Amino acid sequence: MATSGVVGGSTIDVNSLVSQLVAAERKPLDDQLARAVQRNTTRISATSALLGALSNFQAVLNGLKNTSVFSGRSTTSSNADIVTATATATAAPGRYDVEVERLASAQQITSTAFAGGSSTVVGSGTLTISLGATSFSVGVADPANTLADIRSLINSSPDNPGVSASIINAADGAHLVLTSTKTGAANTIQVTQAGTLSALEYTDTNQANFTQLRPAQDALVHVAGYATTSETNSLSGVIDGVTLNLASAEVGTTVSVEVGFDNAAAKDKIKSFVTAYNSLRGMMSRLGGYDAATKSAGPMLGDSILSSIDSEIRRTLSTPVTDAGANVQTLASIGITTQKDGTLAIDDAKLDAALNGNFDGVARLFGANETGVAARLHAQITDRLADGAAIDTRNKSLQDEQRALTKKKDDIDIRMQIVQQTYLKQFTRLDTLLSSLSATSAYLAQQIDSLPKWSRD
Repeated sequence: MATSGVVGGSTIDVNSLVSQLVAAERKPLDDQLARAVQRNTTRISATSALLGALSNFQAVLNGLKNTSVFSGRSTTSSNADIVTATATATAAPGRYDVEVERLASAQQITSTAFAGGSSTVVGSGTLTISLGATSFSVGVADPANTLADIRSLINSSPDNPGVSASIINAADGAHLVLTSTKTGAANTIQVTQAGTLSALEYTDTNQANFTQLRPAQDALVHVAGYATTSETNSLSGVIDGVTLNLASAEVGTTVSVEVGFDNAAAKDKIKSFVTAYNSLRGMMSRLGGYDAATKSAGPMLGDSILSSIDSEIRRTLSTPVTDAGANVQTLASIGITTQKDGTLAIDDAKLDAALNGNFDGVARLFGANETGVAARLHAQITDRLADGAAIDTRNKSLQDEQRALTKKKDDIDIRMQIVQQTYLKQFTRLDTLLSSLSATSAYLAQQIDSLPKWSRD
């Protein structure tokens, strides 16, 4: 066996011996610490999983905790090529006849031809262009006084209220085209000038220089037999809470626009609620359940916090909501029932019947202030997730324990370093002593061997 390398000559491997002794002394401490760390880590993971599942469920409840989230209205049109509609929560369900006689349009005018093209010098001075009651002016001066320059000056003016200028190059020359970006009869274009720009004037009394390609006109619509006009092709307020969007005019064609409760959107929200609850139920079952097949328990089996949350949620799900009305006071009454495993299932036909028969009642079942299922669950879970609540306190305690365990590991490291140094000193002294004894033994043996050998002869 090799020596330790320390002064002396014994056959003791000091380093190896010390390492084995330290390892033997450290192992039970490390094993105990590892078990504590594993146990605490499992509890932290379980608490975090519960927090995450509750937060996800809370997010879905946020979309159901007020009756206003059920206030959406659906709209249908018998001819979407002519008119479509959108509706707010204030719109009363009903059917309305609409005839679009005329669409709103934006005025467009084109100038007479400039034979020299867009580079033709038009003149100098000031052009004042008005769009309805708003006007702006551009100064035109040499050398930037060609037709193309004037187009650019109009388009780049910061005061331009909505007149777009372009040039059309035709066989007879270049034409300056002015187009309003605003529809409606009030938004007419006029052009006046000061200087030598008379070729571009266009007023009520002087229309020789431009030809109107499209008039400025209001939309004309008949709703339920009553005529109404609009500057734009989007009419709000003709029917309370409804906006009509005009696509084309068809005189004599009546389009039926129907406004109703948005059952599809409401059903989607309810299905999201069931899905989110089932996800939460699955997580709580894994955390607090017992698998007889594998004989393994969840990390929160018997945990008071988990049991309390579970009981509270189950109680809320089964408590009738009297504010919802006689026929829809429970989830079961609208087709949502609890299965053997604690999850919820939906009877689509029964839910559709409830929405069709008592839409507002279903809305109150979930979102009635303080009493609705979603409203109560949201408030309860918000309390559970609040700072200082039981879960938060538990989580902070576990984190503190984790830090304490990390420090304990550091303490063990320091302690084992001291133990190692102590053993090294002890066994180094022993090694030196053994080396000395070995040397003395060798010397004595040498001396004995050198003594005269006595003979009996």
